[in-house]
Amino acid sequence: MKGLLLILGMGGLLAAGSSGLERALNLYDLTAFDESLRVLQSMPVKDAPVYDLMGRDYYMQGDYKRSTEFLEKALAAEPGVAMHALWLGRAYGRRAESASIFTAPGFATKARQYLERAVELDPRNLDALADLFDYYVEAPGFLGGGMEKAQRTAAQLSLVSPAEGYLAEAKLAEKRNQYSAAETHLRKAVEVAPQQIGKLIELARFLVRQGRVQEADQSLARAERIAPNSFTLMLAKAEIFIKTGRKPQAREILNRYLSAQLTADDPPRSEALRLLRQAGS
Repeated sequence: MKGLLLILGMGGLLAAGSSGLERALNLYDLTAFDESLRVLQSMPVKDAPVYDLMGRDYYMQGDYKRSTEFLEKALAAEPGVAMHALWLGRAYGRRAESASIFTAPGFATKARQYLERAVELDPRNLDALADLFDYYVEAPGFLGGGMEKAQRTAAQLSLVSPAEGYLAEAKLAEKRNQYSAAETHLRKAVEVAPQQIGKLIELARFLVRQGRVQEADQSLARAERIAPNSFTLMLAKAEIFIKTGRKPQAREILNRYLSAQLTADDPPRSEALRLLRQAGS
């Protein structure tokens, strides 16, 4: 099912009718990004879907400079495709995170502009709205961030998905140190979407930040009953265990994660390795 959703979410990549592209997409879904790139690079004719997938392959490998180069080609060829703009925004955001103080503002501005463009092209795209909301919340005003913009985007999210809207309102409330309101919004998000473990994970993270570890564990246990084999939950659980002083348990979870068969929809192994360094040997 994940593979099918990925195919549908990539703007009809298979419609290009290329067996090479289909093979590269399957490799991408299996996190074989090097192999996917080799297939794409060998294709004599490259169009927007090929450039798009190459950009995503480089993104998943952490080569954000090359990712932006190919995603820009994809967007130039298909300027009306929101997903090209979304991934460009993400890639420039990553470049901003690792750039110098001189170049980071320019990359951050480009990230915002492309995220805004993605939302303009597809106002009901939850991923684009959520990423733009996070940018507005975290970025300072001189880079185009701000709580008023975030509040407007939260309202847009609510129209598309009430659960995502509550989640956004919770982040805004916590940012304003309104912790009771934040918890109320988080619990409403869980109530509206009881089978979406991401809401329970966010509730658990909030409870940990409030020092309520036992309640956080209860939220994680509820999520585990819903999706016992979720890799996203596994990684979130390890992260929370590290923060709450349970590093041996976190290391055991992370080692299992690193040996698991992941897909491109799952958090990357690089994130597990980062957490493993925090957990120690």
